[in-house]
Amino acid sequence: MMMAKRRKGLSERHKKILVMLENYQAETGYPPSIREIGKQTGISSTSVVNYYLNQLEEEGYIERDRKISRGVRLVKDLSGQLHDVANTVRGAIEDLIRVPVIGRIAAGLPMPIPSSDFAYYDAESGVQIARSLLAPGDKEEDLFALEVQGDSMVDAMVNDGDIVVMKRAQDARNGEMVAVWLNDRDETTLKYFYKENGRVRLQPANPTMQPIFVDNPRAVQVQGKVVMVSAKWSGLTKPKRTPHKNPSIDGFLFLIVFPSKITPCH
Repeated sequence: MMMAKRRKGLSERHKKILVMLENYQAETGYPPSIREIGKQTGISSTSVVNYYLNQLEEEGYIERDRKISRGVRLVKDLSGQLHDVANTVRGAIEDLIRVPVIGRIAAGLPMPIPSSDFAYYDAESGVQIARSLLAPGDKEEDLFALEVQGDSMVDAMVNDGDIVVMKRAQDARNGEMVAVWLNDRDETTLKYFYKENGRVRLQPANPTMQPIFVDNPRAVQVQGKVVMVSAKWSGLTKPKRTPHKNPSIDGFLFLIVFPSKITPCH
């Protein structure tokens, strides 16, 4: 693609990108992706966005780390003043880890899946989260993410299309939100877990839905516990409010840490 010969100084597009970077980083604490820059500045081509970013880098307005998706750091603003959040943003980027999105999970009626694994997504699918959000003892290699289908957990602020970050586990305590495989049906579902009276109750967080009772606890295999949820909104993610914790910044956008034990809605 042929680019117009650049004139000296900053064009309106340069300025628009700088303002977008400053506002985005001030609001979220971390940089936008290339696609987000294009969307919010009216540039449809990612190659054109890169063209302008390269020029801003040459002029010393930004720094770039091309090894990661959110590697644009604002160094100085339109007036040429050094940007005081640059070091903060650099630290936030270095704190990010990538969690693979390995499939979908039903938050509704149990969803049939192959009995071997959850894998529906390619190896490149993933979300970024801050390592500092992990609980003590949690290991990066034990984390995976699933896309939610259904609305049985809406009162827990988990909606259709959200991404839940899970920690691999084979058992659960009462009240924990878990992904389970019902091995007698070859189905998976996302619910609150309760073991009581010799059977398992899988409790939705939606007053219009009934719990699932499994008489044989061995038929319920816990695959993981929910530790975070990322809300999707208009193609991006949007922070959600919860009385338990304040939203925390995530590479995918915003994540909320769920308590390990929550009283379900009946």
